[in-house]
Amino acid sequence: MTEVAFHFNAPGKVGYACRLLRKAAGAGARVVVTGEAPLLAELDVALWTFAPLEFVAHCNAANAVPAVLAASPVVLAAAVRDVPHHQVLVNLGVPVPEGFERFERLIEVVTGEDEDRKQARARWKHYADRGYAITRHDLATKEQA
Repeated sequence: MTEVAFHFNAPGKVGYACRLLRKAAGAGARVVVTGEAPLLAELDVALWTFAPLEFVAHCNAANAVPAVLAASPVVLAAAVRDVPHHQVLVNLGVPVPEGFERFERLIEVVTGEDEDRKQARARWKHYADRGYAITRHDLATKEQA
């Protein structure tokens, strides 16, 4: 069964995703990131520019050739139906990602904004109602420590 984790109080979805993906890729994880197309486009640019010496290899599933898609440790995908990796899924979007149950792990990134938290509560309820154990990570608490 998919491990579900919520990372609450992210200062921003794109910046937090960059740090999370850098760490995951450095550990050898294969990650798919899903969300709305404009947010994925912003993340794509940020992954090229967020740290001068720390490029995170990635591709966009919408326009990558199959060989690049299979070789990329990070895949940005608006829909996760036809992605090659099923290790970690990071959701930056509003809805529950269709097909999330095919992944070993799902990480939901949630900011402190009221609307984002409200939408996250609906996703939490969706997973809990289906019997998924959920781990909660409060990023505000970690930053204070």
